[in-house]
Amino acid sequence: MKKRKLKLSWVKNRAVSILLSLVVSTASAQQQVGQLEGEFRLNGKETWKAFDPVREVLQESSAVVYDGWKSIAYGVIVSSDGYMVTKASEIEGVEELSVRVNREHFKQVTVVSSIVEWDVALLKVEAQGLPVIDWAESEPSHGTWVISNGSTTRRDRRLRVGIISANARMVGEGRAPVVLGVTLDTSGEEKGLSVKEVQEDSGAGKAGIKSGDVILEMEGRAVSSMEDLKELLGSKEPGDRIQLKLKRKGEDLELEVELKRRESVFEEKKTRNDAMSGRFSKRRSDFPRVLQTDLPLSVRSVGGPLLNLEGQCVGMNIARANRCETYAIPAKELREIVAALTDEEKLGGAAQ
Repeated sequence: MKKRKLKLSWVKNRAVSILLSLVVSTASAQQQVGQLEGEFRLNGKETWKAFDPVREVLQESSAVVYDGWKSIAYGVIVSSDGYMVTKASEIEGVEELSVRVNREHFKQVTVVSSIVEWDVALLKVEAQGLPVIDWAESEPSHGTWVISNGSTTRRDRRLRVGIISANARMVGEGRAPVVLGVTLDTSGEEKGLSVKEVQEDSGAGKAGIKSGDVILEMEGRAVSSMEDLKELLGSKEPGDRIQLKLKRKGEDLELEVELKRRESVFEEKKTRNDAMSGRFSKRRSDFPRVLQTDLPLSVRSVGGPLLNLEGQCVGMNIARANRCETYAIPAKELREIVAALTDEEKLGGAAQ
């Protein structure tokens, strides 16, 4: 551990000096040809060399999560006996879940618990002596250099380098919104909420709700406006089941509907920036607080640690928002999440 700290102290000074020298030494070349040579870019070999001791932290204390042979996310190792956290929505429905730590492949993985508000899942493999991530004590400020997993091979982690590009903040509503899976017609004057359209794969669709039905009550409470509906759904989580009272062609019906995440039912409207961004995370909003970076990560690179130049974890990458924004859960909140999830494991429950 002492050896690692010495190397990481060296890399902080070395990385800064190399980056500054690269800017100076390539300025004239950039003016002449219009771009930096490949080896001097953020994902170039010369840049990787400057940050290699931090890459070793990623190699040892982050995990690669697989669906069969395909890597789908990264993870943060939080205990030496095999506990790690990752992005929950990326592993939903995965049947051939496995994890690689350094060069050891664990094919038996248990999804222990999860917390919907943050989209974080706790995983467990049977292991001893795993190198636990070293937590940073202070939060990085705007403009601070940060390092993350980039692509990976079967043997080695590669890295990405960027900066904290905005102040920490809430994005969206700060919690994962749940939906019935219906579009409502609020133009009518009749009592209740008229269903205009039903999403086929939603909880409403599976429960048998049809276009033209009128929702009268939810959980025994009358609903007459969108505000009533939002208030009642506001305290619910994905997977909760609620009782609805409907009217269909003059007949009263009662149905039970399973609530789902909004992003799993309704396709997000894409902005012009989205159209230029390629793929982004299934869930990229509604987090209570995030660090924003300019790391150009792919959707398969979230879930792993965000490190400072000392190799300490300042957060966990939680969403690729678009081509120039990646979000990370700050270390302070992540440590609280880990504590809550591991406590639930000891109690034999799951944080929902």
